[in-house]
Amino acid sequence: MYLIMVSLMFSEKEIEYLKSQRIARIATTAVPSEGSVQPNVVPVGFDFDGEYFYVGGINLLKSKKYKNVLKNNKVAIVIDDLKTVDPWDPRGIRIYGTADIVTRQSGYMEQTPHPQADYIRIKPQKKWSWGVNEPVILSTN
Repeated sequence: MYLIMVSLMFSEKEIEYLKSQRIARIATTAVPSEGSVQPNVVPVGFDFDGEYFYVGGINLLKSKKYKNVLKNNKVAIVIDDLKTVDPWDPRGIRIYGTADIVTRQSGYMEQTPHPQADYIRIKPQKKWSWGVNEPVILSTN
């Protein structure tokens, strides 16, 4: 049932866009009573299976994002790029979701010089997109 909800959350163009990208930025934060509430935003590799986003990384288990997710599972992730610079054509998707830690085989980290099976798995709950379904800046001609 959840896969149906995700399918309704993302348009076909958005799913195609997400699957074509490999770099994102993830934002995490610790629980206020356990330290700084300063958000931690870092660029990460990711993949999307149509239901979940998976974020890995070298030494993931030692990273601030991993430690923050263990304390506070609310995360944000942004996938964006510039389709063209001239004309200016930004596009992207911002997602709020909940995260957990999973071990998975055949994830994108297996194809790197530092293969690892641990990932932050993000269940999307809310999204905003721009420039994916239609241009951000419409021509005035």
